[in-house]
Amino acid sequence: MKYCEQESIDEIIKILTLRERRTIEYPSFARAAVLVPLFNKEGSCHLLLTKRTDLVKYHKGEISFPGGMVDEDDLSLEKTALREAFEEIGLKEEDVQIIGALDDIITVTDFIVTPFVGLFPYPYRFETSSVEIAELIEVPLSFLLTKENFNEQEITRMGRREIISAYQYGKHTIWGATARILKQFLELISSSKGT
Repeated sequence: MKYCEQESIDEIIKILTLRERRTIEYPSFARAAVLVPLFNKEGSCHLLLTKRTDLVKYHKGEISFPGGMVDEDDLSLEKTALREAFEEIGLKEEDVQIIGALDDIITVTDFIVTPFVGLFPYPYRFETSSVEIAELIEVPLSFLLTKENFNEQEITRMGRREIISAYQYGKHTIWGATARILKQFLELISSSKGT
């Protein structure tokens, strides 16, 4: 199924706008936003992910969506996601069409993260930040929608046992907050398509 065809994009927009998005308000937690970037490559829809460097403060070496903390100059969380995407990978705000938002999540580092789904044209001339980004990863949506590429693992973190979601794409393990965001997005679009 080609999720980046206009008919499918219209369906995704409908799904994201008609549902009630879950928001979280904890004044003591920092706010952040990420961009879930979709693009059409060779007739099929892909997601763009980044591998963080070991130079960043949080989540060193992990796979993530472009994004970060709210700056006082940001007019909205959407602006935060777009600004961070530009700073990290050189994706310009005017080249992104935001088509909706997913539920807020809380990370283990006490951030409330708001994910925004956006489309951008491909191919694109990215300019990655050498401090923040080690690698860009283009993942076909069809790969992520294949059940065999998803698993749940039990881990012990800070003395508590918890179940984490993970996707394996080649040598890359997508887990943590990124996998939780991804899982929600994939469940939303696959339930509408009956896949």
